[in-house]
Amino acid sequence: MEIKKAASAGTLESSDAQITVEPNKKGINLSIESTVINQYGKQIEKVVLETLERLDVKNATVSVIDKGALDCTLKARVECAVYRSNDIHDNLPWDGAIK
Repeated sequence: MEIKKAASAGTLESSDAQITVEPNKKGINLSIESTVINQYGKQIEKVVLETLERLDVKNATVSVIDKGALDCTLKARVECAVYRSNDIHDNLPWDGAIK
């Protein structure tokens, strides 16, 4: 899926994450800011990249501001930001439809 415009999902509240995606023509450019980067930075990166791969996003600039979000929250925020970037609002494939 192509990232057509900048979009974000999530909040800066505790136990959440704010994910922003923007168009990029040269692969995935990922930046992570987290209150738990030393403990979970590699896991956050893994979850975000796997979610982008499942959505077939090959080119994007992705910014993650994490406040201790669980993996499932990170996945949901990435999915939502990608869908918003494509103006997809109806018939979203939630609830496990994305492998």
